[in-house]
Order: sequence, then structure tokens, then C-alpha cells
Amino acid sequence: MAGVTLANGGDNIGVYVPLFATHSPLETALILGVFAVMLAVWMVGGYALARHSAVAARLRRVSGGLLPWVLIGLGMVLLSG
Repeated sequence: MAGVTLANGGDNIGVYVPLFATHSPLETALILGVFAVMLAVWMVGGYALARHSAVAARLRRVSGGLLPWVLIGLGMVLLSG
């Protein structure tokens, strides 16, 4: 699992190292702060969505069949752009 994580993280290194190298420390701190805030927002939103009983029951029922199609669609959008 660690090997897969490292292999998938190579593109992140290729993007973020030049990004941070070309910005001042204050701008880098701002980028990281926005990332941290948005990460927290998405985590709280996901938690709230999963805890909502009506939504959680429906997600459990349809997620097994729906998730592969969502990921395929996302991949197609990324490849076409």
C-alpha cells in the first residue's frame, strides 16, 4: 500500500514543488491555509452527508453500483480536458 501511495504521489510532487518554489513564503502559507480550510470543509460536509439518515441509507444502497460509473465519468472528463 505504501508503494502505491508513493507511486501515485509522484505527480503531486511534480506540481507542488515548482508551485511552492515560485511563490514567496507568505503566498505558500496562504495556499496551504486555503487547502487546509477547504479540506476541513469537505470533510465536515462528507461527515454530515453520511450521518444524515435519509441520505446515508440511499448512499449505502446505490453506492456499489454507482461509484464505478462516477469514477469512469470523472476519468473521461479529465482525459478529454
